[in-house]
Amino acid sequence: MADNSKSSRFSGPGLESRASAAVDSSRPIVFVVDDDRSIREAVSSLLHSAGLHVRTFASAAEFLKAKAPDSPTCLVLDLKLPDISGLDLQRKLAEADGPPIIFISGHGDIPTSVRAMKAGAIEFLPKPFSDLELLAAIDTAITQDRKARRKRAEGAELRKCYTRLSPREREVLPLIVAGLTNKHTAAKLGIAEITVQVHRAQIMRKMAAPSLPDLVRMAGKLGVA
Repeated sequence: MADNSKSSRFSGPGLESRASAAVDSSRPIVFVVDDDRSIREAVSSLLHSAGLHVRTFASAAEFLKAKAPDSPTCLVLDLKLPDISGLDLQRKLAEADGPPIIFISGHGDIPTSVRAMKAGAIEFLPKPFSDLELLAAIDTAITQDRKARRKRAEGAELRKCYTRLSPREREVLPLIVAGLTNKHTAAKLGIAEITVQVHRAQIMRKMAAPSLPDLVRMAGKLGVA
């Protein structure tokens, strides 16, 4: 890294924000994978000074053996590693909701950086890079991971609510969100209108939907048509 005494600390808005969701309340963790010990130590020192928890690894294999934390994370990844390349690790992690990646490399070229960015990398920093460049990229990555974790948590909660619906309620739900009246829904399913009203109230309660527009949005996220 380049010497940058003015950038020894960083407090971007994404690192300071504290949402009410549990996924946002955990202390962020930055993983650093680089076979150069001096780089690992320098990056670790910088990130500790910025108030971040850091875990370092000398190879992709070491990193893959580590237990994934239940907190916002990002990965500072060297392009050239002793076992597999950083791009190969990026592809592997993409299959399992891996953390956002910031590539660092002393051997990078434009085609490689383009491939990394197209595959979803947050940034591609050639060595030597400044403290501010790295910290700004980490801030962006942590913010992105918070949003992704929140979205996954919301999706899991929606699916959990959906499992509470009875088989008949699951038949009624798509008709409600399609805009059918209770009368038309009853006729389509061959049941009494009052029964549809009961099912409708149960669906709203079990899905924790404050209003019909909210229920429509929930159904859309669940893929219920």
